[in-house]
Amino acid sequence: MAIKLLEKPKHRSPAALDLSNPTLRIVLFINFVNALSLIALILNIYNYGKYFGLSDFQTSFLFAIYSLSQFIAAPTIGKLSDRFGRKPLLIISLAGTVVANLIVGTASTAPVLFGARFLDGITGGNISVAQAIITDISKPEERARAFGLFGASLGMGFVVGPLISYFTTQISLGAPFLASSILATIALILTIWLLPETLKEAAPKTDKIFDLGLKRIISGFAIPGVGALLMVTFLTGTTFGMFTFGFQAYYLKVLAQDLPSFDLLFFSFGILGALMQTLGIKFLTKRLSATRIMLIGLFFRSACFALMPIVPNVVYFVVVSLIFSVFNSLIQPMISNLISLNTHPSEQGMTSGLNAAYLSISTGIGPVLSALLVDKTTIEAAEKVAKETGVAVSLDSYYSYSYPLYVAGLCAFAVLVFAVRTQRQYSHVST
Repeated sequence: MAIKLLEKPKHRSPAALDLSNPTLRIVLFINFVNALSLIALILNIYNYGKYFGLSDFQTSFLFAIYSLSQFIAAPTIGKLSDRFGRKPLLIISLAGTVVANLIVGTASTAPVLFGARFLDGITGGNISVAQAIITDISKPEERARAFGLFGASLGMGFVVGPLISYFTTQISLGAPFLASSILATIALILTIWLLPETLKEAAPKTDKIFDLGLKRIISGFAIPGVGALLMVTFLTGTTFGMFTFGFQAYYLKVLAQDLPSFDLLFFSFGILGALMQTLGIKFLTKRLSATRIMLIGLFFRSACFALMPIVPNVVYFVVVSLIFSVFNSLIQPMISNLISLNTHPSEQGMTSGLNAAYLSISTGIGPVLSALLVDKTTIEAAEKVAKETGVAVSLDSYYSYSYPLYVAGLCAFAVLVFAVRTQRQYSHVST
């Protein structure tokens, strides 16, 4: 059944974005630093947990505590920035990132490590403030490209991060976190000395400035013009979390590839994503609306999830994965753009914070759901036999690592259907 889109593409060219704007450059650098901090976590925290004698289950909480604390903090930080200004909240949150990474890099006990991860999550909500600044300094017709650049700065962090991690781990296990702390310090100094306040209209005073608990987070889905987009963020984040769990295991176990080639593939993802979020979005926004671009990205993302495990061949898998990385990079910039266009200027920080919160918690939920799909009994039994007999584990024993990819594909198609059916709520202002 063909899906008919409600809005017609607008063929006017977006206004030129001033790339020389120092405020824009500082915000992009801050996002780049956030990405480096996240990459240091993804690539090294597992071994770091093992160094402290943590079990796999305990180590998983080093991820969970970060996602949960960021989920709680991002909306509050965003709302506070609507009331007190972007700059002071950005300074506080960046200072927290500096301290948190410094503690992780020098931690001597597991409780200190958990405390540092919690602090980094609480202060990691600065992404909502950074997105609000993007909205403050850009015209509506410029925002698709502006958020594309914002996404590209994150993508460049995913390109540079593995290289920094590779070289710094030659010094010590905690060195990548210390490097992230140094770069966050640079971002903090730039913010203090060079970043102007961009908030033009402060939100009204309220006695409930910190009242962004569960009730507000849930009610965010009902915000006119924004709620449906927040739901899309939550659902895409969940499916991406499922993908990240199954992707690496499938590549290493089912396809029997090694970690260096996986790092190279991950590096390619970052390059393609950065190109698509700069040149690609600039090209597409001249021809298509933000809603159409988002829906196209969701369609190809869904198809690639489902297609990845169909043929257990590494060349096939890499080709499908690269196509996935191209179209997946379109989605979040378009969601951020549409949210900003549907939000009053005095509430930009709040809605950006909700968006960041939903994305954070959903990417933490996804891996848990994927872990439940994998046949751990068969895998553990096969590995035990292989250890006792010296015979390699049959690749068929690892086949259940493909289940998260299939389920992620089905769920992603459901997200696409939801986005199409609700587009009336947010697409009328799309540029």
